[in-house]
Amino acid sequence: MEAVTLESVSKVFHHRPALFNLLGRERTGETRALNSISLAVQSGSVLVLLGPNGSGKTTTLKLISTMLLPDEGRVIVHGTDTRRDPLAVRRSVGFAVATERSFFPRLSARENLDFFAALDDIPRSKRPERIEQILRQTQLLSAADTLVMKFSSGMYQRLGIARALIKKPAIVLLDEPTRSLDPGSAAQFWNLVRSLPAQGATVILATHNFNEAVAVGNDVAILFHGNLAAQRHLTSTMSMDQLRSFYFLTTGELEDVEPAASGAFR
Repeated sequence: MEAVTLESVSKVFHHRPALFNLLGRERTGETRALNSISLAVQSGSVLVLLGPNGSGKTTTLKLISTMLLPDEGRVIVHGTDTRRDPLAVRRSVGFAVATERSFFPRLSARENLDFFAALDDIPRSKRPERIEQILRQTQLLSAADTLVMKFSSGMYQRLGIARALIKKPAIVLLDEPTRSLDPGSAAQFWNLVRSLPAQGATVILATHNFNEAVAVGNDVAILFHGNLAAQRHLTSTMSMDQLRSFYFLTTGELEDVEPAASGAFR
């Protein structure tokens, strides 16, 4: 069964000069973020959106979450069109947002999660146990009562993931979730992602890290300049180097002579 389907989806962003464009440096124009993308995500799987910055990964996640609506085509989430019933879609989707402005800085991690749990209609009697579980899963239990304004970037990243998981969503959207995590924390996070399908969740993860892709993914969709360049099933025996070679063969980009140690392309 398909959890998410994109049918010939396109998204264009239009640019307009600022009101006080005195020197005339800004010009009108448009950026085609996605170009007629068709993609299906199977329930209970982990799909990795792999591509460089500007390839359309984040735009795809925002379309699935209803933060954006497609200019052309349809996005279907568990049989529901995001245009026709965005509220129903949002109930089943958790999108990890990890910027500082996503949280109340003078509240603790626990208090922030309690607030968002209330927004997600989690009964008051169930919130303490659920929050404790999520804090443990995201390795934030020791900082549960610390004011969020004192968090590091990596802790913000984990708190964003905790916020996405608090309502036990059917679909979890992760946008470069380990970019601020140290290697040990990243490996523990990969274990968490791999456990989500067993709990009934479908995961869509955007990254430009080959190592992360092979560590957590069941399938990979390569986005390049707003186009779907390729799709491939990731076997348990596929190595980072094999995926890297497949990526550069598919996109036609020139591969770095010395790959980055993290497994990310530049």
